[in-house]
Amino acid sequence: MNIAIWFIAAVAAWLFGGINISIVLSKLVYHEDIRTKGSGNPGFTNFKRVYGGWLAWVVFCFDFVKGAVPCLLFGLWFNALGFPFQLGAAYTGLFIMIGHSFPPFYKFKGGKGFLVLLSELFVLDWRAGLIAFAVLCILLLTVKFMSVSTMSALVLGAVSLIPLGCNYIAVILYSVCVVFMIIRHKSNIVRLFKGTESKFYLFRKKS
Repeated sequence: MNIAIWFIAAVAAWLFGGINISIVLSKLVYHEDIRTKGSGNPGFTNFKRVYGGWLAWVVFCFDFVKGAVPCLLFGLWFNALGFPFQLGAAYTGLFIMIGHSFPPFYKFKGGKGFLVLLSELFVLDWRAGLIAFAVLCILLLTVKFMSVSTMSALVLGAVSLIPLGCNYIAVILYSVCVVFMIIRHKSNIVRLFKGTESKFYLFRKKS
C-alpha cells in the first residue's frame, strides 16, 4: 500500500484536476465553449471577463476546492502511512496542476492554475496561503493586472514556505508548479511588456 498510494494519488489527482467547471458551465448555460472566447483560457479570469455574473464565482470556488480537497485528503492518507503530510499534499497538488493544465476530458487544453495552486498553498501551510492571498488582493486593487497579481502572490507564497518550516521536498514540488504556472503566463508577460495587457476588475463584467 505504501507504494500503491503514489500511483493512486497521481492518477486520481490528474483525473480530478482535469474537471474544468468553466468549460462545463459555458457549454451548459451559454451554449458556447469558453476556449473560443476572450483570451481562450478556460479559467476564472477569462470566464469573468466574458460572462461576468455569479457563475464566475462558482468557477472560482470550484477551482479552489478542486485544489484543496484532494491535497488535504491524500496528505492525510500519506501521513497515516508514515509519510510527511506536506509531502503527500504537494505531490498530489503537482498532479492536480497537470490535470488542470492538460485535462484528458477536453483535448488537453486547460487553465493556467493559479486558483488551484493558491488553494494547495493553504493546505501546505495556511500562513503561507494568507500571505499569498493578501498579496493577490493588494495587487488586484492597485495595479489591477491579474497576471501580475497571481504570479507575484504565488512566488511569495512559495518562498514563505521555507521560513515557515515546510517539508523541503514539498517546497520543491510546489515551486515547480509555480514555475510551470508562470511559464503558462508567457502570453500575458509579453503583453505586459508591450503595454497591451488588459486590467481586471473584480466587480465589473469586462475590463
